[in-house]
Amino acid sequence: MPETWTSWSQEHTCRPAVLARPTSVAEVQRLVREAAAAGRVVRVAGAGHSFTPCVVTDGTLLSLERMSRVLDVDREAGLVRVEAGITLNACSEALAAHGLAFENLGDIDVQSIAGATATGTHGTGARLRNLSSALHAIELVRGDGEVVELDEASDPDGWRAARVSLGALGVVTAVTVRVVPAFTLRGVDTPMPLAEVLPRLDELADGSEHFEFFTFPHSPLALTRTNTRTTEPPRPRSRAAAFVQDELLVNRAFGVANRVARARPSWIPAINRLVSRVSGTSVRVDRSDRIFASPRSVRFTEMEYAIPREHGRTALERVRALVQDGGHAVSFPFEVRFVAGDDAFLSPAGGRDTCYIASHVFEGMPWEPFLRGVEGIMRELDGRPHWGKRHFRTAEDLRPVYPDFDRFLAVRDRLDPGRVFTNPYVAQVLGP
Repeated sequence: MPETWTSWSQEHTCRPAVLARPTSVAEVQRLVREAAAAGRVVRVAGAGHSFTPCVVTDGTLLSLERMSRVLDVDREAGLVRVEAGITLNACSEALAAHGLAFENLGDIDVQSIAGATATGTHGTGARLRNLSSALHAIELVRGDGEVVELDEASDPDGWRAARVSLGALGVVTAVTVRVVPAFTLRGVDTPMPLAEVLPRLDELADGSEHFEFFTFPHSPLALTRTNTRTTEPPRPRSRAAAFVQDELLVNRAFGVANRVARARPSWIPAINRLVSRVSGTSVRVDRSDRIFASPRSVRFTEMEYAIPREHGRTALERVRALVQDGGHAVSFPFEVRFVAGDDAFLSPAGGRDTCYIASHVFEGMPWEPFLRGVEGIMRELDGRPHWGKRHFRTAEDLRPVYPDFDRFLAVRDRLDPGRVFTNPYVAQVLGP
């Protein structure tokens, strides 16, 4: 019986005809050529953290988990070459050993570097771009099995397409990443009245290197998170303190609250207000990647939209009203982050400074009516979906919001004219 692949959220699963774990570029080339000859499509699985069915296939599924080495470190140039299957967490550990770090990261770091960049994964920082903007060069196996190296000098359109590619151009086997000298962050979490945060969004976003906030439906509070570089020495938490904070409080207690909310939806407003009130101020000083990312074990589904930054306040007020007025059972907070614009063809932040608003629904709770309502609001505000999060968009209505959509398709025609790297989701968002 074919082996089964399942995503982290356990919402997407498939039994591909071939599930392979190559260990070399040559092996990837062979598997791509064999699949093409047999008329099978090829998809690539990272860590499975996408909430879309972008990986699901009954053809050939490649897991690059065994291609996770650091290939080269050039400290002087600030360039590191790694295999595509390395996770952001493992890469951060390797970088730290060389006195280096990613300039920015999201709040989850278990994704593979290829999967994270292919979907436009981002952190927060009004002057910082998403993770894919750090890709200096990309090694990719095309639909005919040949290997190409894409960078800005040799193939500017290919490079701008491959940085956020949805896996539709080929199998990324290695990337060269721009990194920075290692740095320490002072992370401060503190609650504030949402009524004070919203009028000051620009001030707060521009006033620190990394600013974001969470706010629960039905609660008047926001939990603000500000990460700032510091010359203070790192003060790593003890293993016991990290377990209490991350596992017992952030994950297990929050999981209990959500299970109660799922069983008693009418209690959600009171639960959300209680969880908001007990979130006190905390300060941490540690290595940058340890401040950026946190462990997440409570399962959920998620939609995240990138909207022009100037629409951030309006969008948040409208989605909060959607929960209140529509009677939707939502026990997770909204997450609001800020990112500078970039130039990748399919980057949700392409060409504009961006506010990201993420909407989450706890596992086992109805999500589609609520998320369709959220998407309706975001579309009215010129929103673009995060490629790794739930959405209902199609190529027909995505083309107008991506000025370089057709330039991406031209690169796709060049690198994969036979459409080896597709599935129903890719066909939905890019066309057949």
